[in-house]
Amino acid sequence: MLLLDRADRLLLLRCLLDPADPAGGHCWLVPGGGVRDGESLPRAAVRELHEEVGLLVGPDALGGPVAYCAGYADLGWAEGVFRDDFFWHRAQAHRVDTSRMEEGERNALVGHRWWSTAELATTDERILPFGLADLLTALLAGGAPAAPVRLPWRH
Repeated sequence: MLLLDRADRLLLLRCLLDPADPAGGHCWLVPGGGVRDGESLPRAAVRELHEEVGLLVGPDALGGPVAYCAGYADLGWAEGVFRDDFFWHRAQAHRVDTSRMEEGERNALVGHRWWSTAELATTDERILPFGLADLLTALLAGGAPAAPVRLPWRH
């Protein structure tokens, strides 16, 4: 989920690469996660947004996906071809609340930050998915694309 505030900043979550080794590095991710059996993509997106950052919105507030990435990954607990679909939503004001995270998320997602487009474009930090600065620039300039934009796979 691409969650923007009224200052056009994007919310990213700081994710430990190995929760058992906090000094082992991190990356920054957009809120989101898996789709449950029988769950639509918009419902999964709003559920994850509520669980991970405490924002409650309805699936109809999202529109369609604006981007996706897909490819093979071996995550240790799952292996195969994965696809991530990204919606966007603007919150006029939101205070991040991580109290609804699942245990595994609480262990791995250890912080958050609102990022400007300029910060995304110039940081040395690892930001996932790749291509967020360009995507965000396009979304802010012209709104949702006619078809979802394909972003580079992250693995």
